[in-house]
Amino acid sequence: MPTSGHFIFIPAVFMLGALFGYVMANRASADRAAMEERREEQRKIAREERAARKAKRAAD
Repeated sequence: MPTSGHFIFIPAVFMLGALFGYVMANRASADRAAMEERREEQRKIAREERAARKAKRAAD
């Protein structure tokens, strides 16, 4: 038969696991958003460079 410690320990471990999962998922979400923002900025720069090269070729 489970002792009274089980009724405290098991829910406490479950809550710590849920909290840890929430924190890790929140960080992963923020990292992903930052990565997508950096990638979009790099794409914008690349588009501008291509447009500048195209305009230079058209002018020559």
